[in-house]
Amino acid sequence: MGKLVDLTKKPYQLSESQIQWVEDTIKGMTDREKVGQLFTNLFFFGEDAFSGNALTNEEILNKYHIGGARYMGAESSKVQALINDLQSKSKIPLLVAANCDSGGNGACQDGTYIASGAQAEAARDTSVAYNAGYVSGREATALGVNVNFDPCVDILENWRNTIVNTRAYGTHAADVITYTDAYLKGLTQSEIIQCIKHWPGDGTEERDQHLVLGVNELSVDEWEDSFGRVYRHHINEGVEMIMAGHIALPAYQKALNPALKDEDILPATLSEELTQGLLKETLDFNGMVITDASHMLGMTAAMRREDYVPRAIQAGCDMFLFFNDLEEDFNFMLKGYHEGVITEERMTDALRRILGLKAKLNLHEKRQAGTLLRDKEALAVIGSDEHLKMREDAADKGITLVKDTQGNLPISPKTHKRIRLYVLEGEKGGIQSTGVNAGDTVKAELEKRGYDVTINDGSTRVKGKTLKYREDVDLALVIANVIGYGAQNNYRIQWKTAMSNEVPWYVYEVPTVFASLNFTTHLHDATMVKTFINAYHENEENIKQLIDKLEGKSTFKGVPNDNVWANKWQAKL
Repeated sequence: MGKLVDLTKKPYQLSESQIQWVEDTIKGMTDREKVGQLFTNLFFFGEDAFSGNALTNEEILNKYHIGGARYMGAESSKVQALINDLQSKSKIPLLVAANCDSGGNGACQDGTYIASGAQAEAARDTSVAYNAGYVSGREATALGVNVNFDPCVDILENWRNTIVNTRAYGTHAADVITYTDAYLKGLTQSEIIQCIKHWPGDGTEERDQHLVLGVNELSVDEWEDSFGRVYRHHINEGVEMIMAGHIALPAYQKALNPALKDEDILPATLSEELTQGLLKETLDFNGMVITDASHMLGMTAAMRREDYVPRAIQAGCDMFLFFNDLEEDFNFMLKGYHEGVITEERMTDALRRILGLKAKLNLHEKRQAGTLLRDKEALAVIGSDEHLKMREDAADKGITLVKDTQGNLPISPKTHKRIRLYVLEGEKGGIQSTGVNAGDTVKAELEKRGYDVTINDGSTRVKGKTLKYREDVDLALVIANVIGYGAQNNYRIQWKTAMSNEVPWYVYEVPTVFASLNFTTHLHDATMVKTFINAYHENEENIKQLIDKLEGKSTFKGVPNDNVWANKWQAKL
């Protein structure tokens, strides 16, 4: 058994009465209630995509006694109504989480995007990261959310990694610490639990733990000098929750347990060496550990689900993120508890860590006082003028001119009136699909400014006569809005057809500008482009300011990191 929690110490620092509530609550629990408290359930607006369960909220709460909740996004009033319903019907108040890594848009569909980690890093101004955290906290709290599963404290060492390409705050530990510190200072202006991820660190490889076991291949010394610095810093600062990734750290695991063979290597979610040993004992983390989503292949391919559901708690995780099937997973956990996979000591320690966060938030007292539920008036903060000004500031400071070696900028309707617009996209209808057509937004903004815009049909290879192209086109503008999630290990540009006419064959025919609204490393697939911009997001403000900067009405202030070159000398030409 690893180190036990001390609720009097950081990050809890609970009073005697708060600790008494925790202990009394645990004493009054049945075995089923104890097991249920370990689970965070994922709620959907409509069909339940993972489990197919058709139970009502009340039935889920009464039968499975869940300790936490998360939800798939909807507009703010619906999210608030769901959370109020859950909190009003739950015997013990719930930890309710959202994924706000860039602003309130992670909590609800009408929330305010401020800046991704990549945009905050490019701004080189901690106020941008602070504002992202500040708005995340304010807008999430208005809904009833009390836990934020962000920021990512991963280090983007490998340019091929698209999992944290835009979510990471830097390519080395110092920047990650600087900007995630600022984010968390903004976040904690609201009463919300901090959660950093993905322990023990993503960003060193190109694969996706949604699809395969993630592996951080750093040596012990390399890890200590990078991710170790980041985690030690935030633990010392009092971070309350850490999300364990389905990521292995083989060198450190074997150093901690020399008897381990390659076939014994498990992700942090199932590894006692990493979570109970390195995190809770060596790094002295006294807070709560939650698994990353349990439908991800980095966990599901490790062993039978019947075994890894309780094994996650045995390994040192305190909460289990998401059911596959409510009845089956609940019984897997209950069986593991009854058979001693989860010892009584480990169960009690996990419950103390979970309930300790609820006590720190005083959820039980808020319920008694009638202040636990949120009212509609609280929603006024979402999309407020104050937050929109922060979004405007972040766009101005973050949008990055990576290069303009051909001198294609600035543009204007007088000199570049006829624009051929090339729109590159990723998955259609995927989990991260926004339903927004960025090409239409760009086209409308350009036309409002006096440009004639034709959207290119990239489904054909036909280029036509190059001299005619030069006669008809004053500017080729390529907008990449490649977004995807969990369907590929690495998201890159996929042209619409073989040798599509959208591939930048035209860079010497007419002035050509390439702007990415998402991933920052597209120069790998478009090294021939001479003018390249990272604009980070497809919201209307970022698009408006992108065009302002293309026209020279505003200067480019963002600073690129070295990963944008994708280790290609041609990319710099």
